[in-house]
Amino acid sequence: MPSDLECYVYVVPPGSTEFVTAGRFSQSRDRKGQAVGRFIYGRSYRERADAVELDPVQLRLRQGTFETARLGGFFGALRDALPDHWGRRVIARHGGLGEPSDFDLLLLGPDDRCGAVSFGRGVKPPAPQRRFHRTLDLKRIKQAADAILHEEPQRADSALEQVRELIGQAGTSMGGARPKTTVEADQALWLAKFPAPSDTWNQPRVEHGLLLLARRCGLQVAESRITRVGDADVLLVKRFDRDWSEAGYRRHRMVSALTLLQAEDSATDRAQWSYLLLADELRRVSAQPAADLQELFGRICFNAAVSNIDDHPRNHALLARSRSWQLSPAYDLTPAPVQAETRRDLAMSCGLVDRRPSRWANRHAILAAAGRFLLQTAEAEAIATRIFTTVASRWEATLREASVSPGDCQRLSRAFVYPGLELDPALSE
Repeated sequence: MPSDLECYVYVVPPGSTEFVTAGRFSQSRDRKGQAVGRFIYGRSYRERADAVELDPVQLRLRQGTFETARLGGFFGALRDALPDHWGRRVIARHGGLGEPSDFDLLLLGPDDRCGAVSFGRGVKPPAPQRRFHRTLDLKRIKQAADAILHEEPQRADSALEQVRELIGQAGTSMGGARPKTTVEADQALWLAKFPAPSDTWNQPRVEHGLLLLARRCGLQVAESRITRVGDADVLLVKRFDRDWSEAGYRRHRMVSALTLLQAEDSATDRAQWSYLLLADELRRVSAQPAADLQELFGRICFNAAVSNIDDHPRNHALLARSRSWQLSPAYDLTPAPVQAETRRDLAMSCGLVDRRPSRWANRHAILAAAGRFLLQTAEAEAIATRIFTTVASRWEATLREASVSPGDCQRLSRAFVYPGLELDPALSE
């Protein structure tokens, strides 16, 4: 290829287990030095009966060149495939690889990254990886992760091997800064999330408990379990972008809400971080908009009720198990026992106060935006009441069922159904 900033993009079509070459991505600089990304679907790919779009927003399946100067010259679906904070930390700091660019990271990232895309220099895609770590490997992997978390020096000859251990099977967009890897168990792939030294409670068990609680509220959530590794608990979250088959794992396309919203990661793009705008996008691209919008509304209510203020757009996704798109199961649910009693803000605008978008985790604000989710007032009130009541009455029993300690339950108690949740905004002024 003529440029170092060109690569081929591969995708696994629906129902398949093998990559095919979808097109070519490149980057260059304009006269102002700004990165500009270009993508073109290959003609042979477009002519395939099983050809599908890489994402439903920027890269709809068609002839011609797509171009973008936003997001550092990356299309959202390709940005979603980049290693997350943890992956970057391992590669950049402990791989002996310097500080790779985002473009380099497309090629350095794991074969088993989230979704159904991969990248390479050759026209022919590589064969999918068939070997995965097992749960019995977690002790050794956790030791390597701990060494990285504690910034322990590594032997030069072991650095690259460490990268392979931690990144070679690591997830990318389903998560963030926490150490993690992918393991295989019971004919499924699971994202193993390790504890971190900065945790102030047993995060794996608490997250497991929150996923159980969300399910009891009637929400669609990722399956999870806890496994013991040495003296530590590790959370296993079943990967919903993979399905086992005799021929190998089927990969499903996945894009983040960040991509749907065409937003930046930075909070400076906060105006685009909005459940209301996400609802608008779901109405446009979802194969089942009414069901997805009701589900999304329920998740807003749940996040408000448990003070999950880490509900940023990367923690929501659209999934394509077939040719069409729908809201993915919920993941990365964490309570935050912040001190404020009258107002707690979610990461995304979730309602209306004085007819203006608001991040306030408040029943009245949330219900005021019900129409954006194709809900009648009575329907929205019933969903909110069901979820708030379930959280209030069952949060502690559910966390204890997940073996969260009494002490951790006490530390987290302020997170659930905080007083400001039911406060009338008109009375707070």
